[in-house]
Amino acid sequence: MRTGTIHRITGETDVRVQLGLDGSGRCKAETGVPFLDHMLHQISSHGLIDLEIEARGDTHIDDHHTNEDVGIAVGQALAQALGDRRGIHRFGHFLAPLDEALVQVALDCSGRPHLSFGLQIPAQKIGTYDTELVKEFFVAVVNNSGLTLHIRQLDGVNSHHIVEACFKAFARALRLATEIDPRRAGAVPSSKGVLEQAGVG
Repeated sequence: MRTGTIHRITGETDVRVQLGLDGSGRCKAETGVPFLDHMLHQISSHGLIDLEIEARGDTHIDDHHTNEDVGIAVGQALAQALGDRRGIHRFGHFLAPLDEALVQVALDCSGRPHLSFGLQIPAQKIGTYDTELVKEFFVAVVNNSGLTLHIRQLDGVNSHHIVEACFKAFARALRLATEIDPRRAGAVPSSKGVLEQAGVG
């Protein structure tokens, strides 16, 4: 089983993440940020990733630090679970519709962090959640997991639909990229024979 366990403590947050790549979509997310919990459930359910996330943070100020630090810990746990990335498909792509919204995600488990973020979210808030934090979450995940991630919005006017379609597309693309390729026979999926590892070196 490919798993990652992270406990991250700062002056602003205390975050615990347990992640299992070869899971069934079991999720327990208690971050103190309800909309973020909802999106973490999408990653787990549609990526078939087992997630257990508990966070305590300074949400009495705002959700920024908790949102970012959960993203950092999820990214670190993902990098830990992937290890040297032997045998995986490496690339993933998915196009997710949610009513009028349509979001495309393409990603590469390259070890080289990069985010191209193309969502146009009309509302400043979804419930109490600042929608600018969506990008900040993915920045944190990408920088700490070593993903190359491209997110494109092709349609959509409802902010909740747009963001949820994004998380669902991310989950399905990640599932495709991280699943074991039986034809790869355990080799590293690179012509160089090695992939960079986030946080190593």
